[in-house]
Amino acid sequence: MRNKPEVQIVLLATAILHVRSKRAESRTALSKLMNLSPSTAGLYIDDLIEKKFVVESGLDQGAKGRPKRHLEVCADAGWFAGIEFNADRLRAISIDFAGKQIKSIVTPFAHGVTRDDVLREIDQSFAVLRQDSQGPLLSIGVGVPGVVDPLEGIAINYSFIPDWQNVPIVQRLQERNGVSVKIDNNLRAIALAERWFGAGLAHDDYTILGPRSGFGVAMVKHGQLICGAHHGAGEIGRWHWPFEGHTGELHDNLSAPSIWRRLNSESEKASVPRDLYAAYESMKADVAERPQWNSVVSDFGRLLGYLQLLLDSKMYFLHGPLTALGDVFCKAVSDRALEWMPGLATKRPNVVPSSMGDDAGALGAASLAMESWTPSLDSP
Repeated sequence: MRNKPEVQIVLLATAILHVRSKRAESRTALSKLMNLSPSTAGLYIDDLIEKKFVVESGLDQGAKGRPKRHLEVCADAGWFAGIEFNADRLRAISIDFAGKQIKSIVTPFAHGVTRDDVLREIDQSFAVLRQDSQGPLLSIGVGVPGVVDPLEGIAINYSFIPDWQNVPIVQRLQERNGVSVKIDNNLRAIALAERWFGAGLAHDDYTILGPRSGFGVAMVKHGQLICGAHHGAGEIGRWHWPFEGHTGELHDNLSAPSIWRRLNSESEKASVPRDLYAAYESMKADVAERPQWNSVVSDFGRLLGYLQLLLDSKMYFLHGPLTALGDVFCKAVSDRALEWMPGLATKRPNVVPSSMGDDAGALGAASLAMESWTPSLDSP
């Protein structure tokens, strides 16, 4: 291996990702994926085995040809932490080096949660996660709502926590935990969760629909997250939305709380159930008979049509409480999108409710940590 040290580190980290994802279960498969000679790929695997990041188990004899050694990552080589939050709650997850979930905790927030409240709960969550985790904490990922600057490690703003402005969250967590920290918008974190733990594993082109406490989307094209020049791609909740007699922005009308109020003919300021998923699930049987159903489907279908004309995604994964309405809601908005945009007839938007649940954001944050972590060349 004659590459510069910084190149070697990237190649070693890439090799680990391929083995962890099971795309490379042999040295031969790894050499093809990384466009390396078999001998060079073998050197990287030998190095990772020596560092106890990868193990090569038995010999799997095929019907023909030489037997293949089977590669796996060592689950106990360390662990990753994922934190994701919004104005209602914080969720923290730990996963081992192989990507298996160890522990999940959730902390609800009281109304009027502040920046200090969030930061305090983030700090406390690590103490809980450490209780059941073996080996060293290797890296932390944080899915942050609103606009973030991942390069500078700053959470810029989030509409639903008024004093959440220009928070140097990466610096804070690195100083307290002594490991690398990566942040990104929480919906982009969810897109990574779909890639590692959900249906996105089978796709390299999909969009996350996130009607939660606000509304945003995250886009994956050719296997790459789309972040935008200013890291604001997907913040569609700030779109002006003057349709169906509405005023204000998109998230004022199509967030999960807003849609619940509309379907229940409640005022814009009415309080909503703390467990919105359960609330939506309880109305699933008769939701299509409610007076506001057509208006909600019309709005969502219009939005979906705009997105499909703009993005032409192969798949849309619906996340958040509205997944409780299942295929009935997804099919209705897809049908309505075609009514609004006849030009979509040959590229109907395919919307499916994600099965990942509320863990998706924290799992995605842990995936962010897992994907961005790199080994040290002098690791034992």
